[in-house]
Amino acid sequence: MLPGKLLLPLLFLALASAASQTIALPDNGHAIQLGEDGKINQTFIANTDYMYCFLTFTVVPGDQNCSDNADIVVAAPDSRAVFSLKQHYGKEAWVSYGQFLGRWDEEEPINLVIQSQTAESNSSSVCWPVIDNLLLKSIPKLIQGNSNLLLNEGFEYGPEFPSNSTDGILIDPAQSPVQSPLQEWSVLGTMKFINSKHFFVPHGNAAIELLLVAPTGIQTAASLTEGSTYDLGFKLGDANNSCAGDFVVAARAGSTLQNFTLLSNGTGSSKEFLMKFRADSGLTLISFQIYTTSQTKDGALFDIGFAPLRSWID
Repeated sequence: MLPGKLLLPLLFLALASAASQTIALPDNGHAIQLGEDGKINQTFIANTDYMYCFLTFTVVPGDQNCSDNADIVVAAPDSRAVFSLKQHYGKEAWVSYGQFLGRWDEEEPINLVIQSQTAESNSSSVCWPVIDNLLLKSIPKLIQGNSNLLLNEGFEYGPEFPSNSTDGILIDPAQSPVQSPLQEWSVLGTMKFINSKHFFVPHGNAAIELLLVAPTGIQTAASLTEGSTYDLGFKLGDANNSCAGDFVVAARAGSTLQNFTLLSNGTGSSKEFLMKFRADSGLTLISFQIYTTSQTKDGALFDIGFAPLRSWID
């Protein structure tokens, strides 16, 4: 598999069928509906040494009025995750998810399996999921540059965006930063990965939107010089999706904690912030969590960076 993105041909097992024409699909084309114990799989070969692989896929409810949607299980040799349609985060009927599949060496075969799952004993009441828009993306191991002490500071490395990614890509909680869809960042709660094609992103091609379904945030660790002073710089804003209001982000660097408030008008505004801190140890935790005065507004976190004894400049 070459670095970049790849559409997957898939083998169908158990109950898997073409989706009904009455189901709204992202591209108004074809998709696969997984029935009871429905499963699709594909084996591909890694042709790049030390390759990190990500999967993007779109899920559509089998019935728009159904309250009991089956879950989707995505499994690869290094990972297994369960995705649910029990909560809706966007304006479209469908939702796109991003998942870290694993890291593989050259010529290693990888078997990807996607299947339906339900805990209901009466399967006749279950609405079975529709799968569409499967994309694979691979990236090499990230290396720290000289201009920034953080890896993936601009959130440019993550799952591939579908062409119609008008609602962004949902990323579920991921404790390990090296096994996270948002490379080098632990994901605390559910968030959206958004791109500049469909959202306001003041720098680069991507950003993350922190969803206010619960305290949500990200965390990473940086190797610093103990006792040295650093400036942590970042941008906050809205994604130009009419989410106006005030939201508060708590930034933490080691033992230093500070809250930052953005007054957002919902039309694509952003503001730079700066926090000075002292490294308590050689390995310092950096985290951001969002809070708000309005429970219906989400905030976007665009770029993060810091360097010793100077202000961070985008």
